[in-house]
Order: sequence, then structure tokens, then C-alpha cells
Amino acid sequence: MTMTIVPEDLFKLVLALLVGGLIGIERELRHKTAGFRTIILICTGATLFTMFSYKIDGTGRVAANIVSGVGFIGVGVILHDATRIIGLTTASTVWLSAALGMGIGSGQYILTVMAAVLVVVVLWLFPKFEWRLERARQVRSYEITCLASEDKFEQIDAVIRECGLHIDSRKRIKQGEDMVCTWTAHGGMDNHDSFTAKLFADPDVKQFEF
Repeated sequence: MTMTIVPEDLFKLVLALLVGGLIGIERELRHKTAGFRTIILICTGATLFTMFSYKIDGTGRVAANIVSGVGFIGVGVILHDATRIIGLTTASTVWLSAALGMGIGSGQYILTVMAAVLVVVVLWLFPKFEWRLERARQVRSYEITCLASEDKFEQIDAVIRECGLHIDSRKRIKQGEDMVCTWTAHGGMDNHDSFTAKLFADPDVKQFEF
């Protein structure tokens, strides 16, 4: 079976390259696993699969398998470290780039371009909002060594609250004449900075870390 190449097919491939490149640039500048060329290839590949799907049998059944197929690529960029999972945004970008490619391949140009613009806005602007949210609710675990004293424990506990921090948990262990106290608290970065400044100024605090 021979397939006829029409100008619209070339337009679809060029548009897939541009859309994939637009998103890929953001990933590349942030030094992510799936960068400029990877996103372009995924978007263009999804476009081609969708085009072939409709040209071969006219049903789009091949395109339906793109979602699950691209999922395997996305899983490959998700990593686990000691405290968190990283790569979820990149995996989502890979998956969404394939969706944009499918939109181009099926001729949904306006919807695809609108979606691509929204994706770029999310990738470029939302990290700034995330940074502000993280600063507004920083969770820290403080380990403080001081002389063993019930009054001192309650005093530090009160200072934490005075600094505007919310205590999630606390405990203390006596070691000879000293006690090691641990607080887990959350609050704004300025609140944490205020508390650490008070710890530095407290002559009874022998050592602390967070």
C-alpha cells in the first residue's frame, strides 16, 4: 500500500518539531534527563504514529497504543533518592509531548497549540510559585544539645512557638548531664531563621543542627 504525501503532512511534522522543541528547550535549560532532542523525537514520533494509524487503516488504533508505549519511557526518568521521588515532572512532560504529537497527527492544530502554550507557561512560571510555597511551609528537624533541665526543654518549646513555627513532634534523651532534644516543626523560612538566630544567642545551647 502506497501512501500519498500531501503538504499538510509536512506541516504536521514541522509543527511537531516546533512544539517539541519549545518544550524541550525548557527541559534542556533545567538540565533534565529528557531534554531538547528527546522531547522533539517523542513529539514527532507520536505525530508520525498517529498519521500512519489513520493512513493505514483509518481507525486510529495504532495511536491508541502510544499512551501506554510512552509510559515506559516516562518510567525510565523517574528516580528515587533517600527522601523523595524525582523526575515526575520530566516523565509527565514526556507523556504530554506525546499527546501533543497525537493532536498534531490527527489535525487538531488549534487545540494542540493552545495546549502547548499552557504547558510552556506551567513549566516556566509555576516553579516560581512552587518555590514560594516551599518557603512558606518548610519542615525542619532540629536536634539541640543543652543541659538536662525540664525548664529548658519547655523554654525552647515556647521559643519555637513564639517564632511562629508549628510543632509536629518532639522528644528528648538524657545523656549524662546533657539532654538531646529533637523537634520537628513547620513554618515559613523567616520563622525558621528567627528560631535559629535565638539558638545561636542562647548560652545554654551547646550544640544544634537541623
